[in-house]
Amino acid sequence: MSDKIMIFDTTLRDGEQSPGATMNIDEKIRMARQLETLGVDIIEAGFPIASQGDFESVKSIAESVTNLQVAGLCRSVTKDIDRCWEAVKNAPEGRIHTFLATSPIHMEYKLGKTPDQVVEMAEAAVKHAAKYTSNVEFSAEDASRSDWDFLVRVFNTAIKAGARTLNVPDTVGYTQPHEFYEMIRFLMEKLEMKSDTVISVHCHNDLGLAVANSLAAIRAGARQVECTVSGIGERAGNAALEEVVMALNTRKDLYDIDCDVVTEQLYPSCRRLSQIIGQPIPPYKAIVGTNAFAHESGVHQDGVIKNRQTYEIMTAESIGRQGTEIVIGKHSGSHAIKRKVEELGYTLQDDQVEAMFSAVKELADKKERIHDEDVEALVLEKVYRRRDKFRLRDMSVFSGTGEVPPHAAVVMEFGDEGGDVEVRKNTAFGRGTIDAVFSSIYDLIGYRASLESYTVNAVTSGTDALAGVAVRITHDGFKAVGRANDEDVVRASALALVNALNRLEITREERK
Repeated sequence: MSDKIMIFDTTLRDGEQSPGATMNIDEKIRMARQLETLGVDIIEAGFPIASQGDFESVKSIAESVTNLQVAGLCRSVTKDIDRCWEAVKNAPEGRIHTFLATSPIHMEYKLGKTPDQVVEMAEAAVKHAAKYTSNVEFSAEDASRSDWDFLVRVFNTAIKAGARTLNVPDTVGYTQPHEFYEMIRFLMEKLEMKSDTVISVHCHNDLGLAVANSLAAIRAGARQVECTVSGIGERAGNAALEEVVMALNTRKDLYDIDCDVVTEQLYPSCRRLSQIIGQPIPPYKAIVGTNAFAHESGVHQDGVIKNRQTYEIMTAESIGRQGTEIVIGKHSGSHAIKRKVEELGYTLQDDQVEAMFSAVKELADKKERIHDEDVEALVLEKVYRRRDKFRLRDMSVFSGTGEVPPHAAVVMEFGDEGGDVEVRKNTAFGRGTIDAVFSSIYDLIGYRASLESYTVNAVTSGTDALAGVAVRITHDGFKAVGRANDEDVVRASALALVNALNRLEITREERK
């Protein structure tokens, strides 16, 4: 039995299915490169058959990384498997991850198949995938509610057909740690495993047990854990990568298992994801939350002052939260700014350094202190954002409590990259300043989307903090999420809406 655990990160596939966590190709590639820096073993980059956009994302990621495996998810259907291999074949080591439901409720109501038919489908799918690569993973969807003896039958069939990794998903977060431990032990004793066969687990957090179940499975002999950064995913999410890794790291005396994850990159990875999807890290989030290393109780403070280990079982430095001596401000040079950006995990070309230099100077005239989060927000806003079809050029707002209702004047540019630019202007009234801005933007683009959610968070502390705004809109059956940061919350709101509208246009074009 190996003493190393494989970390299979599915942030870009299962994690992206979390409401509001949609990413475009550029954002996925940036996150994939951060995961490579983090040291995960496998990235599940997406579901290639789902759409052309998903296929292109998986293919681009497969061609962008160099030191890890890239997996694509596919149903146990020939066309899915073919499409998956087409997407991952250029990766350093491409993996086909095919799945098929095995629980009675799924087989009867979702698949409409008998157990014998499911076994036949699994065999055919794995055999077809194995024609492309020996790196085939087979998942028994809803395994935790499946009959254990039937799982043995399906998995043994998959092994003989060519599957190297067998995944045991707790798809709906139903199982309990002691129960999952016994299940994995049962499978390891009954399966006809080869020397390179790996048992994997994929746990969901519906009952808050995803990490506990994953750790129980590791103790039982599983040697691959499927997880996501910050635990994002469908419904209540997945096992949080940072929690699994730090549990193994902190309690090495109990597990005695190694993994290749660079723990000092855990916090930067969670922060990177937070910036990309526009969702803040909850303050009480284990390992990476703001309060994870904060102490307010007098008793706790006294203990920590005398010896940090009294109330801290790990250090902030061990997950990458150490400070830096470089202070960025209006007097910083381009070399200092470039170094700071590199410390945050980004690599910039010379022209991008110039763009960051100008952006930092502009922000420094408005803020007394520039934090790391400010710098990262500027990188995402000023460097990585592509030229969009709709662009906010200027705006002014009026807010009053008298007879004149709030209103906003907006100037926008219309036009694709390299094409003619049209400038349009409009003024509109609203129930408040942000409503007025949104109404003016809608008038200019010619349609009004429904606002499903609107959230505002301070990127940093203080009254001069950058405001991070995320909006989720829907129109004509299409949905999109937009995000933006700005020192002015109204402008950040306008930029977030414009970002969402541009994403909506991209989605609409891809569907066509």
